[in-house]
Amino acid sequence: MQQDAIKRHRHRYLYSTPRVCCNIHSDAKLKDPFSLAQKDLQDLYEDIKKQLLVSKAELKALCDYYFDGKGKAFRPLIVILMARACNVHSNKEGILLPAQRSIAMISEMIHTASLVHDDVIDDSDTRRGKNTINKVWGEKKAILAGDFILSAASMALARIGNNTVVSVLSQVIEDLVRGEFMQLGSKENENERFKHYLEKTFKKTASLIANSCKAVSILVNSDPEVHEIAYQYGRNVGIAFQLVDDILDFTSCANRLGKPSAADLKLGLATGPVLFACQQFPELHAMIMRRFSTDGDVDRAWQYVLKSDGVEQTNYLAQHYCQEAIRQISRLRPSTERDALIRLTELVLRRDK
Repeated sequence: MQQDAIKRHRHRYLYSTPRVCCNIHSDAKLKDPFSLAQKDLQDLYEDIKKQLLVSKAELKALCDYYFDGKGKAFRPLIVILMARACNVHSNKEGILLPAQRSIAMISEMIHTASLVHDDVIDDSDTRRGKNTINKVWGEKKAILAGDFILSAASMALARIGNNTVVSVLSQVIEDLVRGEFMQLGSKENENERFKHYLEKTFKKTASLIANSCKAVSILVNSDPEVHEIAYQYGRNVGIAFQLVDDILDFTSCANRLGKPSAADLKLGLATGPVLFACQQFPELHAMIMRRFSTDGDVDRAWQYVLKSDGVEQTNYLAQHYCQEAIRQISRLRPSTERDALIRLTELVLRRDK
């Protein structure tokens, strides 16, 4: 199934494709994505807080809790760079439109609301180095806070006044819910299981990035081909981002502390490294089906992954998704922002947290 997932479709190119993958060409090395978008990202979290104006002090504290400026702002970064790249491609200045910046804010609000709800579902104690909202205020208030952030994002979306954009970003909410339900289940058949995993990964992580990129392209260009380029870049980078995230669950703490995190295994989740390892160690199949619920399952599964090439295969798959993202974005007119989006794929693959 993984071979099917990394097949690349053939489209005609609008512009020539730079020969780029993990080794970025010298021009793109100069285009640091974060410094390029710094001005547009400035005050992003403060502006989000203005969207969450409430009179009740406790609700405001809950809603502001994760908008402290300590997040990676990965989604707004991509959205801002994509918006400016599409603006240049459309023979307009690369300056960000107010509605495009609103979409960057909305993407971070939707993402944060989903984190609040995920922490309740997973019964998580910590997030971004501090106690989770559900740990501090309890599950009921955490759920309400997540709902309120979503409602504020919906109101900000409505104010943009573009029905197509509203429709595109509304799909994200549906995908988040469907993805969460998919995560609660598993598949008996190995090929179906991998397809299930990739589809769940798209819905829970990549859909938000893909549809936000598409939304900012719609605001400046009427060409469906440009919309598809933006969408496919976001889709492929989003899936790669989550694949690397799944790898880090096995490697990050092991490298730094000498002991595993295995957070996903403890939640009963079989991610890419485990699914690849299962091809070499069929003993994992039974553990996957019972969601690592028997004593010793987590440790045994961890050992099987370490003995296998599961991490390496998952990283290889992430590279293929980044290559496809590069191929897509390279069809836009050359610009500083386009090069920064190419460079961003390298940063996704090399991140260690």
